[in-house]
Amino acid sequence: MSGHISFPSKFPIKVMGANSDDFEVLVVPIIEKHATIEGEAGVKARLSRGGRFVSLTVFITAESQQQLDAIYRELSAHGRVLMML
Repeated sequence: MSGHISFPSKFPIKVMGANSDDFEVLVVPIIEKHATIEGEAGVKARLSRGGRFVSLTVFITAESQQQLDAIYRELSAHGRVLMML
């Protein structure tokens, strides 16, 4: 079955927004309210070619679909988050 996730599972959440010094500080606590971030390398940041935008990939231990839905809901409600994958 395509798209099915078995839990628990290491799961990447990609969050994009305008590049600013505090974007990671804004995103990480929202995710940490719902999940455990995977170790030291659990957050990776990458700037867009022009440097105007940043994408954060946050690796979590996903426990349920409801948990993932809650993370995506809270992130999408934040005005500085432009897109999530």
